[in-house]
Formats: sequence, C-alpha cells, structure tokens
Amino acid sequence: MPQSTHNIYCDESCHLENDQQNSMFLGGVWCSKDKIKEILKRIKEYKIKHGLKSNTEIKWTKISPKKVDLYLDIIDYFFDNDDLHFRCIIIPDKKKLNHDRFNQNHDEFYYKIYFGMLKTILDPQEKYNIYIDIKDTHGAKKIKKLQEVLCNNLYDFDRKIVENIQLVRSHEIGIIQMADILIGAISYNFRGLETSEAKLKIINRIKDRSGYGLKKTTLLKENKLNLFVWQANEEN
Repeated sequence: MPQSTHNIYCDESCHLENDQQNSMFLGGVWCSKDKIKEILKRIKEYKIKHGLKSNTEIKWTKISPKKVDLYLDIIDYFFDNDDLHFRCIIIPDKKKLNHDRFNQNHDEFYYKIYFGMLKTILDPQEKYNIYIDIKDTHGAKKIKKLQEVLCNNLYDFDRKIVENIQLVRSHEIGIIQMADILIGAISYNFRGLETSEAKLKIINRIKDRSGYGLKKTTLLKENKLNLFVWQANEEN
C-alpha cells in the first residue's frame, strides 16, 4: 500500500527562556497533503466573509470583539474537518528546568521538546513534511539536526518518512495561523488569564467542541486535540 503524505505546521508560545512567562507551549496542526489546497481556500473564504483580505494574517494576539466571530468560525472549521488534527506540549514551569544537569542550553531543550511533540504524530507507514514558524536567524542548522534525530528514531535513514523540515513565515501560511490560534488559546487558558472576553469565547468554544478543560494531558492516542503536560522529573 503506498504511503500517504502529511504536512505538519508548527508554532509556539512563551518559548523564550527569559520572557517573564512561567509556562511554555509548542504545538502543531497536521493534515493530509492532498487536503491542503482545500483547507487554505476555506480559511481565506472565512477571512473574506468577515471583511478581511484573503492574505491577512490571523493570530491569537489579533483577536478582538469585532473579529471574534471569524475566530469562532476557524475553530469550528478545525473541529468539523476530520482531516485536521492538533497536538501541543505544555511546559508548566520553566524555572524547574535544569539545563546544566543535562548539559544543554534552553535552545537545545526547545528542539528536544519539538522532537517530543512530533514523534507522537509520526506514523512510520506514512510520509511527512514539517513546517516550523521562523524563531530566529539560527534555526536552519538546528532543524537539520531535528530532522536527523527524528529520522534516526524511526530508523528512517533514507528520509522516506520525514522527507522535509523547513522554516517558514507564519503570515504566509493559513494553517500555521490556525496552529497559532489553538496554541494561544491553550496558553491563555493554562496561565489563567481572563483579560479578554473575546479570547475567553474562543477558549470556551474549544472546550465545548473538544470536551477537555485544556489543562491536563489527554490520552496518547487522542487524534483531534492532543495535549501533553510535561513534567520536569519525567524527561530532561
């Protein structure tokens, strides 16, 4: 049986070591490659429906009372479309990280968590392209290492499973924008923020549609909205 190809679109929130935020969040939305055009088309249609240009970037930090219905439509589209899936790893307290003990810096830890987030998604019977929102100017070398580690973990020495990992700009890709919204909601909820009624509406819609409170680890095989709350005593 021929392998199917899937695209994974990744983003993060509060990932910097000294950003005055206790928690850290890494996640990704994935879907079959042959569904990408249809999904991107629908996202553009929602933007136009709500008075935006089709190439306008939507993201968690842009949510406002005037545009909340657009974001609710995006969330409903995610849950209504069986081809779309989401996984997020939550680091509850960055202060508990002991990088010296594991001979690593925070940047290296960041990519280890990316590995942990992605390895659960990857099926050795399928093929994958992974797109990561650009974090800094040094990312290209690091994602090559990430691909190497992912491939070695799958015995994928010929790169027939993880075919490509690429840095991209989120404003150019609607599905990364969807990932940004979902990660933003998980982050906002986990940190107990309540300053925006519009954002709370988005979070409540995600809770209603998923059946989860968004603060605990889901079952490993949860295929729609998969969460893992990382504990410092479990991994490095």
